Amino acid sequence: MKISKEIKLGIIAICAIVLIITGINFLKGSSFFGGDDVYYGYFPSSGGIMPASSVAVNGVGVGKVLSIEYVPTETIDRKVKVTFNIQNKDIKIPNGASIQIGSLDLFNKAVILAFPDDISKGYHKVGNSFQGSVALDMTQQVQAMADPVSKKLQHLLGNIDRMVNSVNVLFDTTRGTDDIRSSLNEAKLAIKRFGNLSLEMNDLVKEEKIKLSDILQNVANITRNLDKSNKEISAILGNAHSFTDDIVKSNFKEVIAGAHKTISTINKALEETEQNRGNLSKFLKDESLYNDLVNTNKKVQIILDDLHDHPEKYIKLSVFSRKPKGLQITKKEEEKLRKILDSIP
Repeated sequence: MKISKEIKLGIIAICAIVLIITGINFLKGSSFFGGDDVYYGYFPSSGGIMPASSVAVNGVGVGKVLSIEYVPTETIDRKVKVTFNIQNKDIKIPNGASIQIGSLDLFNKAVILAFPDDISKGYHKVGNSFQGSVALDMTQQVQAMADPVSKKLQHLLGNIDRMVNSVNVLFDTTRGTDDIRSSLNEAKLAIKRFGNLSLEMNDLVKEEKIKLSDILQNVANITRNLDKSNKEISAILGNAHSFTDDIVKSNFKEVIAGAHKTISTINKALEETEQNRGNLSKFLKDESLYNDLVNTNKKVQIILDDLHDHPEKYIKLSVFSRKPKGLQITKKEEEKLRKILDSIP
C-alpha cells in the first residue's frame, strides 16, 4: 500500500505543529509533557521577574514562573499575581513556608521558596495561593548602604567649605586685618578688666581679713561651748524625751472626759444660780440670809469681846476644895481657851 505525498505532508505538518506548541510551552516553563503542580503568589510588585523565571528552593530550581498579572482590585500588597509551577512531583510545599521574589545571582531573579524545619504540619494543596514579599536586589541594597555614607560625606564637605571660607576671611587683607585688630583690642581690654578686678578683690580680702578672723574665732568659741555643754544638752533632750513619753503614755481620753464632766457640773450650778434655783442661788441672792449672817457675826464678836474683858463671868476657879461654881473645864481646855482669847485682836 502506497502512501500518497499529500498524506505524508499532512502528517509531517501535524507533527511540526505539535512540536512547536510543545516547545513554546516548554520555553514558557511548563514541563514537556505537562501535568505540573500549579500555585499562585501575590506580591506588591513583580520585583523584576519575567515569565519562565525560575522557582528555587535552597538555590535549586524546582519550577518555572508561568505568568505575571496585574490585579488592580486587590490591596496594595497583592497587586501582582504570579502563577508558578513545581515540576518535581516529589516536592510539596509544606504549611508555614514563605515565598519571596529575590536574586539568585547578580543577574538572575527568581521566586524563592523557604521551607520550615518542621514539616509535620501538612502541605498546601495544589492551586493554593500565597502572600509573598519582594526582597531588595543587590542594587537597592548597595544604594541603601550608600545613602547614609553619601549624606555624611555631603555634611563633611559642607563643613570643610565653611572652614575654608573662614580661613579666607581671616587672611583677607582688605577686611581681615581690621577684624583681627579689633578682636585683639577687645581681648586686651578684657584682660585689663580682669586684672583690675583681681586687684580690687585682693584689697577687699586684706581689709576684711581681720573681720574674717574674728568671725572664725567666734565660730570656734561657739563650737567649743557647745562641746562643753554636750552633757547638759543631752540631759535636757533626755528629759524632754521622757516628758514626751509620759505625755504619750498618759491617758488623755480619761483626763479630757473628767475635765468635761467637771465643766458640765460647774455650768449646771451656774445655770441654776442664774435661774434662782439651788442653795448657792439662795446664798448669793437672799438678802435676809445675808443680814442674819451679819447679825450673828456681830453678836459673836460682842460675846468674844466680853469673854476677853471679863472671863470671870464665864469661868470660875476655886482655890479651896469647895465645889466650884459655873462651868468646870480641865487644864488643857483652859490653855486652849486662853490661846483663843489671846488670838482675838
